[in-house]
Formats: sequence, C-alpha cells, structure tokens
Amino acid sequence: MTDPGTTDTDSDASATASTRPRRRRRLRWAALATSGLLLAVAATGWSLYKKLDANIRTDSGTAQALAPYEMERPAPAEGTGEARNILLLGSDNRGDGNGAWGRDEGSERSDTTILLHIAADRRSATAMSIPRDLMVDIPDCRRRDGSPARAQFAQFNWAFQNGGAACAIRTVEKMTDVRIDHHLVVDFQGFTELVDAVGGVEVCLAQPVHDREAKLDLPAGRQTLDGEDALGYVRARHGLGNGSDTQRIERQQRFLGSLVKKVRSNGVLLNPAKAYPVLDAATSSLTADSGLDSLSELYELTRSVRDIPQDHIRFLTVPRQPYEPDINRDALVRPAADELFTKLRQDRPIRVENNGGDKKDKSENAATEEGRDEAGQPYRGTTADRDICTNE
Repeated sequence: MTDPGTTDTDSDASATASTRPRRRRRLRWAALATSGLLLAVAATGWSLYKKLDANIRTDSGTAQALAPYEMERPAPAEGTGEARNILLLGSDNRGDGNGAWGRDEGSERSDTTILLHIAADRRSATAMSIPRDLMVDIPDCRRRDGSPARAQFAQFNWAFQNGGAACAIRTVEKMTDVRIDHHLVVDFQGFTELVDAVGGVEVCLAQPVHDREAKLDLPAGRQTLDGEDALGYVRARHGLGNGSDTQRIERQQRFLGSLVKKVRSNGVLLNPAKAYPVLDAATSSLTADSGLDSLSELYELTRSVRDIPQDHIRFLTVPRQPYEPDINRDALVRPAADELFTKLRQDRPIRVENNGGDKKDKSENAATEEGRDEAGQPYRGTTADRDICTNE
C-alpha cells in the first residue's frame, strides 16, 4: 500500500535515483572493457610490428668491407634524384635451415643476381638479370676469412662466393658504372616460404616436366606451384627447355612477373589475414644493408612503388653471348650492354619485348627510340602484366 504522503512522481524519482549508480557502473565497466580491448589491439599490433621488424637480418659487414673503396665507387648520375639501384642476391647457402636443398659445404654463391632500378618518378622499375656464368672483371676483394683475393677475369658468381655481397657489389659497379644504393640477400628457405605465404604462384608449362634432380613432377599447362616446386622450377637447368642458363633466367623473369602480380592483387595486400603471413615470410628471408633493414624502411620503399603499372615493371637480361673459349660461359655483348648500363645509370626509359612472344611493351615509351638498343630494337624480356601462358 502506497504511503498517502508519497506521490507517483516521488516514486519514479526514487526508482530513477536507484538505477543511476548501476548505469554508471555499467558505463564504467564498458569504458574499461573498451579501453582494455583497444590497448590489447595496440599491444598486439606493436608486438606483430616488432616481430616483423626483428625478422630482418642486418648485413653490417658489407658496409665495412666497402668503406676502403669508397673513392673508386661510381657516384650517382647527376639529375637522377630519387632513383634507386638495389642489388638482389639469391643465395644458394645450404646452412641456416637450407640443408633440405643440398649438403652444406660452408660456402654460398649468388644463384640469382638482379640489379633492380627504380625510376626517380616512381613510374617504372627495371630488373636486369646478371647470369651467374657471365665472364667479368672482378676487382681485388677480401675473402670471407679475411684473406686477400687478387683481381681476376672470372665468372660472375665467383665474386659472391669468395667475397660476399661487398665483392658482388663492387663487381657490378665496375661492370656497369651504376652506383648500388642498397642490397638484399634471399635464401632458399625464404623463397619457398614467401611463395607458400601468397598461396602459390601461377606458371605455364608447354609440356610435362619429370626432373628427378630438380624434384619436379608437373603436368603441362597453366598451374599454381607451391614453394618447393617453385624453387625447383626457377633453379632447374637440365629438365626444362634446352637446359641453358639463358632459358633458366627467362623462366625466372616470367615467374617473378607472376609473383609480383599475385602479391599486388587485392586478395593479398588488402587482406590482413593474408598480408601478415606474406610479410612474415618476406622479412624472415631477408638479409639487408642498414638502409633497408627495418620494416619502416621497407614499407616506405614499397609504398613509393606500389602505383607503378604492371606493364612498367620490366624484366630483362644483360646483353650477352657465348664466351668463345668456353661456350658454357657467357660474355657481354658490346656496345649493347654498355648502352643498357648508361640508360640505367641516367634513369632513362627502357623498353622490352616479351620473351617467347610478339606482344610488345605497352608503355608510353613503346613508340619512341629512347627505350631501344643500338639497333633500334627493344630489349628481350618481359613485364609483370604478361599472361603466363599467352604472352599477352
């Protein structure tokens, strides 16, 4: 029974007053929970960033080895501004978890070498392959044990095998007169993990491949390779084509074009669940100089080139021909090679024609002489937008 002296308004006010503390407590708990969630997300994000950042190994020894030769190294060409030249070295090191691909003999060679030129205007990128059997002038270097190695004329991969990245950099600079700004070394394990992280990479085979040495058993046609098969595919020399290093390099270039296309697809870069494994695999596989050994530096480089059209990402090989004293080795074709090096050094456009097809480079330079070689022909190569089967 209601107290005659109490009105309905008084009862409502009393009820409202009693619920206010409970509502405030709920709001406080909600705010606390939200704050905790935000802190947890931030902490997780920071933890993941630190993990990715810590994955990258720093090569400080190369900078120390290069320092005594600074005066003889080429200076950046005048007017090239923000153009960057990065030497990419694929190491065949069998140590450090790479034993599945052969016995560790305590040495490593540059299984694949690419000079990547990124244009100052960030509208194009050119990846020039350097054959490992190319005969070049290698300067005097320090071996890995610190002992001196005299200058000599030898096959290119001797430089990395005996003098590491520093000797490879000096050899490339001597050959091209192009200043190397940065270098990155990738090993077998890192390559296979990266391919697996993007969900495999598409290739196209004209005929079935059964190669015991390369551990390949593949049908003909368009297909997606996992990391193990991809490594065998890009390294095989005797079970695919005519077994030449020339065809192996062309195969690598087409594969890299397909990999670039896959990584840049919306299914990878815009999906955090897919992007993190890719970043984890990529950073875990890298040994970099001090200018590219952090996630932030790699991100800035990636961000600066992410809008380059795929038909402006070009792959080609240094002009070469069989070396007369030994047809199993290569020699530079001059002056075509020197003209290509000049274009890279001066940040001038380069045109390529797709390997194995008639499809021309679709860039704005295709109708000009600027991107051609001395004979007025485009350089033999491919682009990242090329269809892996049709050359279009």
